[in-house]
Amino acid sequence: MGRHSLPDDYATDGSGDRPPRRRRTVAIATMLVLAVAAGTAVAAQGGLLSFSKSCEDTAVHLSMMTSPDIAPAVRAVADKARKDNLRSDGHCVDVDVVARDSYKVADALARGTRAPDYQMWLPDSDLWLNRAKGLGDAIPITPGDSVASSPVTLAMVPSAAKSLGWPEKKYSWAELTAAAMESDKVRLGSADPARSATGLLALTSIGISSDKLGGDSDTRAAATAKLLAQRMSDGDTQVVETLPQDGSGAEQGNPARNQAVLLSEQAAFAHNAESTDGSKLDLFYPKDGAPLLDYPFTLVNEDEQTTDESRAALRFMTLLSEDASQRTLQEHGFRTVDGTADETLVASAGGKSPQPYATSPGAAPSDETLQETLGMWTITVQSARLTTVVDASGSMATIVPGRNQSRMDVTKASLIQALNQFTPNDEIGLWEFATTLDGDKDYRRLVETSRLGDAAKGGGTHRDRLAAAFASLKPVPDGATGLYDTALAAYKEAQRTYVKGKFNAVVILTDGSNQDDRSISRSALIAELKKITDPDRPVPLLGIAVGPDADREEVNEIAKVTGGGGYQVSDPAEIQAVILQAVMTAGQSGGGAGE
Repeated sequence: MGRHSLPDDYATDGSGDRPPRRRRTVAIATMLVLAVAAGTAVAAQGGLLSFSKSCEDTAVHLSMMTSPDIAPAVRAVADKARKDNLRSDGHCVDVDVVARDSYKVADALARGTRAPDYQMWLPDSDLWLNRAKGLGDAIPITPGDSVASSPVTLAMVPSAAKSLGWPEKKYSWAELTAAAMESDKVRLGSADPARSATGLLALTSIGISSDKLGGDSDTRAAATAKLLAQRMSDGDTQVVETLPQDGSGAEQGNPARNQAVLLSEQAAFAHNAESTDGSKLDLFYPKDGAPLLDYPFTLVNEDEQTTDESRAALRFMTLLSEDASQRTLQEHGFRTVDGTADETLVASAGGKSPQPYATSPGAAPSDETLQETLGMWTITVQSARLTTVVDASGSMATIVPGRNQSRMDVTKASLIQALNQFTPNDEIGLWEFATTLDGDKDYRRLVETSRLGDAAKGGGTHRDRLAAAFASLKPVPDGATGLYDTALAAYKEAQRTYVKGKFNAVVILTDGSNQDDRSISRSALIAELKKITDPDRPVPLLGIAVGPDADREEVNEIAKVTGGGGYQVSDPAEIQAVILQAVMTAGQSGGGAGE
């Protein structure tokens, strides 16, 4: 956004009247006619009209999708701006604020199936920006400045907080969730981390904190995810509704009610503002740092906006950072962008010394860490059944730039690393493919799809057998890429062996386009996949194009008809993260899991 100059400061006409909205134009015009007929002096004295410079004729009308928690505050700022005739380059600025869950907006932008009817977006976290960028077909977005913040905390009803020593006792994230899990007085709930930045940031912080404790941190993190999944809500609004609605013992004893939830400070502030003393929340602030929701102002499809629209949007962004707007945001329970703690706000939200509510926020987790957490969440909450299909054509012997390893070597190492993210209940199998690999067939099954925790013939587990099979993969000299026949055969087999209640999918890794002239054509393959896809037995195909020679568009075109998608990695070392991302994305969209 550095290429823009800022619009002029806003000016008022001194009338104090709220400028009319576009949808009221006809009504206003009618009033003008009536006023002229009856005498304009009477109309003016009655305050029906303002004879200052009209805003309606020159106003720039904008729409803004806003995270529901901050929507009331932003709407108050927009209403005051409209009343004060906020101006950009001489035009009045009229902003319509619409509350919509951040994950819904992100997913719609990522799909890019239709042009949005809004110019601005204010999600609750910048983690949604990466999801909104999608797989290359997304609506373009231009991130701007953050406008507010709110730390992620663990909120508890007073009886539960007291049982864990609130406010004197301080915990790390790992210690706090462990104490809550072990207590028979604390039922812990969360919003779905795939739909809630609060839930995802908290779960990621728990994982990072567990790593610092050493030992079997992955098992502890997975156990926490399993527990949260049992009391999971769709979103932040819904998780607040799982708390007792009054201070009665009967409500708090209701097993359907949570006594503790992962929640932002602002959400606790809003809850406490409407609650009686007995149902107000107390907040634990982990001593290893509370991650922040950071509310990044974002322009949407900026290239399609007029100059007046983009400059008016920027003017509104600067307005949100001005003192009066920041006071409005604070009155609604938000901190400043840098996370500075206001003691009055913190007390209203349920914070109290010596809880470390003023501690600097924990370092923001990397995109890779967030993606791994999402993948872990998906495969922990719902067991996966994956058929992994690996390209064994001769081109997989190509050395990866900057490494003394072939594409196959790096691919194998990444697959073995990815295997560690799956639980004993997950089912994974392995195929390899290259032209005429097995007689006239381009594919060969190496390991059947079974539970990783099952015992394998000859000793060890299925996981051990699969890891050994990954390690044994080798490129076939002079072998070409027999992609189309392999994709169809693997898909049919996954459908035939479909298991209800699991995330069923086929994961194909290839470094090239189809090279088998004897195979089914791409159009025929797509037509056949469309024909046999069964919504009651969904099996998304997840295609991963490996290396610069691979064609993501080809695998995406094939995969999307099954409810899956195509992905590109320039370095095979990225495969592990992409597999988890692909599983999470397909799982989030509802593919792969039958009832």
